[in-house]
Amino acid sequence: MLLGLRFNNFALIDSLELDFKDGFTVLTGETGSGKSLLLGALDSLFGSSQYLSADRFLRTNTDKCHLEASFSVSPALNNWLNLNSFDSDYKEILLSREWRLKDNRLSSRCRLNGTVINLEHLKSLRPLLIDFTFQGQIQDLASVSRQLFYLDSIGSKKTKDALREVKSTWHLWQQASLDLEAIKLEHQKSKDSFLYSKESLDELELLNIEDPYEDKKLQNEQDRLLHSFSLKTSLSKIKSIFQEGVDQIPSISEQLSYSIHELQAMNKIDNSVESYVNKALDLQLLFQELNTELDNYFSLLEDDPFALEECQTRLALIKKIQRKYNCDLPALLKLKDNLTKIVYQDEFDSKLELAKNKELELRKLRDLKNINLSQLRKENAIFLEKKLLECLKKLSLPNIRFKILLKDQTPSEKGSDFVQFLFSANPGHSLEPLEKIASGGEMSRFLLAFKAVLSEVDGSTTLVFDEIDSGVSGRVSGAIANLLHDLSTHRQVFCVTHQPIIAAKADHHFSISKSVVAGKTFSNVCYLKDLDARQKELAELAGGDTDDARAYAASLLDRQVA
Repeated sequence: MLLGLRFNNFALIDSLELDFKDGFTVLTGETGSGKSLLLGALDSLFGSSQYLSADRFLRTNTDKCHLEASFSVSPALNNWLNLNSFDSDYKEILLSREWRLKDNRLSSRCRLNGTVINLEHLKSLRPLLIDFTFQGQIQDLASVSRQLFYLDSIGSKKTKDALREVKSTWHLWQQASLDLEAIKLEHQKSKDSFLYSKESLDELELLNIEDPYEDKKLQNEQDRLLHSFSLKTSLSKIKSIFQEGVDQIPSISEQLSYSIHELQAMNKIDNSVESYVNKALDLQLLFQELNTELDNYFSLLEDDPFALEECQTRLALIKKIQRKYNCDLPALLKLKDNLTKIVYQDEFDSKLELAKNKELELRKLRDLKNINLSQLRKENAIFLEKKLLECLKKLSLPNIRFKILLKDQTPSEKGSDFVQFLFSANPGHSLEPLEKIASGGEMSRFLLAFKAVLSEVDGSTTLVFDEIDSGVSGRVSGAIANLLHDLSTHRQVFCVTHQPIIAAKADHHFSISKSVVAGKTFSNVCYLKDLDARQKELAELAGGDTDDARAYAASLLDRQVA
């Protein structure tokens, strides 16, 4: 459950600490006093902005704000902590978020017990800690895709396992189906272009390309043969410098030998010079190897007009084929392989047959998993219909009818079921889609009943209802109050309300007001500890500080105490 909230420079709150207990807690106050601010704070703590836009987080003239909430640890939460490698030895967790304004940009960071956590962690953590019910969820509940989600969410572990299997097998089948279609398309193209493919393959085989870099090597060979005279001239100069010397300057070979002789003489005097002698000898050896390699290179530079002609002919042929197919040699080799598969159909037909068999096998498995999931959804639908009708009748809807329509549709990763909630509140009226016929008050009660049923099976502990009594009469408010109180026997329940009947039913009551001090606006939150304070607040909700309102408030509290 939610144990406490701490605020610092958040919206209209300067600094505030609130502690909460189990049971049923109500939040009351005039419109605009800041009731939704508390809900917005909790909502924004989990990365959402249902209640507050980001530009309202910071208190005026501040550049940072801080918000934190503490929760007790349930078995489901403890399991989540272990799975996500968080320390699970604590009896409670502290979730905090800090917002900072820098260079007109608002950034935030969230921590769990002091460790920074990301948005994905928050999304998976939120359902285990808190569940919001607000008026905007009516449109969410009316969405057919969300109705399927809610139907699955009341299911047992069997349903969740079946959903995972359906998703997994659907993706496997989808990939096999895509592969099959690709092979079919390739097969058809190969038939349409068989002759062209055969001619192209013959041409590429005649070219006899094996080395993907042959054209680059031929280009180098052509350049060498074309410039053999220039290369030999340069090489002769180098060899003269190495072996004969230039302009009465001794050759490098002679100078190197002389240097080694001198180093050896030095070594006889100082043996520390021996390492230099060895390096000089190594250098002489490398120099001799270089001479040998240059001699070999020189032998390759013999004029050979036939070799040049052969090289140029081969290079011209390769470039012609490259231009024709508009690709380089590696791509030509790949093209040749593909054309071989197209022309020699035996292997290709075998590949097609294997793809067909695989797709058929996975389609059967997909359909089998869908049938299993559909059966579980039918059982879930019967359970949800029964529980919802029981709950709705307690909310002064005696003639309510509710049915979950299930019918086949094209399979997807969510199965093969189309789900739609059908509703009728009045005798003689046929069942229609929920969003088409339910009034505002009926939808509020439906939403409350739905969340009450979900609370029996989901992992959320704390339930938050924002003006769930909107659009209902006093008699219906009493029914809503009783249901919220019943819910609080096994869940911690918070409710923002304007109805004194609902507020009187609560175990804990917070009053929220707004004040202006020294030109600054503040939201104030007061815990109403005694009956007199609660009576005064209920009287305000009932119509103001009048004798009748005070008497009505007293009677509500008397019934609650009794």
